[in-house]
Order: sequence, then C-alpha cells, then structure tokens
Amino acid sequence: MYNSKSIIPVVLGAAATILCGCTSTSDLPEAKTRASMTTSVDEYQYLIGPGDSLNIFVWRNPEISGQYTVRPDGKVTTSLVEDIDVAGRTPATLAREIEEKLSTFINTPRVTVSVNNFQGPLSEQVRVIGEAANPRAISYTQNMTLLDLMISVGGLTEFADGNSAKLVRVEDGQKQTYNINIDDLIRSGDISKNVDILPGDIVIIPEAWF
Repeated sequence: MYNSKSIIPVVLGAAATILCGCTSTSDLPEAKTRASMTTSVDEYQYLIGPGDSLNIFVWRNPEISGQYTVRPDGKVTTSLVEDIDVAGRTPATLAREIEEKLSTFINTPRVTVSVNNFQGPLSEQVRVIGEAANPRAISYTQNMTLLDLMISVGGLTEFADGNSAKLVRVEDGQKQTYNINIDDLIRSGDISKNVDILPGDIVIIPEAWF
C-alpha cells in the first residue's frame, strides 16, 4: 500500500541534493582600491560628496538659486542644468563649472557654492574598525591626528590591544600598512605616538589575547 508519510523524507532529501548540486560558492574579488584625493596634510581642501547639502547662489538670478542635496551618484539637478557631477570637487571649482554651464543661458553668470551637512566622498572619510568604543566612518577634518580620531570614536574598549593596531593607507595606488601605538598614546599619554591622519585612512584595532 502507498504510504505518503514514508515518501516525504525521500522527496525532501532529493530536493536538498538537487539544490546543493546546483549551488556553488566562491570568494568575491577584493574591493577596488580607491585612493584619497588628498595626499598631504598641508594641501587639504574639502571635497563635496553624496549626502552634502549645497547652497548654489546665482547672483541676480534668485529664481535659479537654491539648496540641493547631492544624490548617491554624486550629482545634482538644478533649475537650468540637469545632472551636474559635483562629487570630488571643491565648492569653488564647482562654482566655476556651473558658471560655464549657465553661460549658455545667462550673460556672465556669477555663482557661489556653500556646503551644509558635510559628508564628503567615501574615499575621503576615515574609518575605525575593531575594538573602538564606537567604531565608525568619520568625515575628515583638516589637520586631524590619531588622537583626534580616537576621541571621536570614544577611545578603546577594555578588550582592545591598542599597541597592535594598524593603519592602512593607499599610496601611489597601493595599500600600505603602518603600526600605530594607540595604548601608549591614550592610556600612557605618550604624545610622541600621535601621528597625522589622512583622508581615506583605515584604523584597525584588534582584540587583546589574554
């Protein structure tokens, strides 16, 4: 006699075999290396990024002036010009580009661009991962140091091995890794361990092995 209960496990087992046979796993390629546009702490200029709020003022043309949010694709659309690429530009550079585009419609336009709600491009943000009290991505600030960065993330957790931390920086298109001594800096007060931070740096703080 046909037994429906006995055949259910067989059917499920066959389905699982088919599924496993059709599914393969492999590693994804490493994320693309994106170098910061800033290479020296002495030459830092703020660059516009997705999420920034821009005030674009066109002199004597209030009807085409306004506030615009930079889209995730790094562009904004204004009253007269669609899809302007703004990410990675300084406010002054963007103002000159908009003037050039508006010159088709307006005689000798004069444009001013100011930024609110600073985010900046992802390539310019500084990331702290691992045993920080509040690991996160931080918008770079001019003349930022390791001490400033650690204050921003609330210092180390009690399980952190700060003197085994690493700083990863892209230089000439290649990732370079540097040793940094965060324990000596913030727990022992050794200010000689303070170092300059550049946009795009990644700080990795491991857990201590007890």
